[in-house]
Amino acid sequence: MLIPSIDLMGGKIVQLVQGEKKALEFENFSEWIARFSRYPAVQLIDLDAAMGKGSNRNLIAEFCRALGGAATQAGGGLRTADDAQRMFDSGAAKVIIGSSLIKDGTIDVAFGESLSRRFGVERLVFAVDARGGHVAIHGWKTSTEIAPAAMMRQLEPFCSAFLYTHIDTEGLLQGIPLDVIRELRGQTARRLIAAGGIRSQEEIDQLDQMGVDAVVGMAIYSGLLGRLP
Repeated sequence: MLIPSIDLMGGKIVQLVQGEKKALEFENFSEWIARFSRYPAVQLIDLDAAMGKGSNRNLIAEFCRALGGAATQAGGGLRTADDAQRMFDSGAAKVIIGSSLIKDGTIDVAFGESLSRRFGVERLVFAVDARGGHVAIHGWKTSTEIAPAAMMRQLEPFCSAFLYTHIDTEGLLQGIPLDVIRELRGQTARRLIAAGGIRSQEEIDQLDQMGVDAVVGMAIYSGLLGRLP
């Protein structure tokens, strides 16, 4: 399944290269809402909140309302259970939790468990963002020694899905390394969602054959994937 991503920064839809350089930005929200509302699921990320530089929470609520029947998974800067609750209150069907699952360089299993008790496993997506084979947190600015597979194994009981982002290829439109995704697919029985440079329908189909969903941003906004669906 293809899941389009709406990344928000400074009140605009943006696309960044490897989480740093802004490559595209849009303010024609109604056009993208009309297009994305035809998809079964849409991802919303508050990049300002993820980087600790502000919030686009009101805009996320606006998108959640406007997208109607599309199941929304939303995240960015959710540090506490109360932050997650506010995202649910904004209309998100599922929340994405990432950096706050790492504490003092180790996997905070207790926090993951507490989230599952409060919200239920089905409403939680845990983000595993990796650069150079290691998990990166705080808007991808801080590297850890944690391997993505280890994070998935320890947190698997407490979420319905993992969102894996391959930072090394994010936004470059050079494709995502399928061998890495295939290996991670074998590490968890949970739903796996992959992101990071996916550029073609062929890749999406290959991921689908593995049982992996694809989050796509740059290839859609740049027109590379055409008018889908």
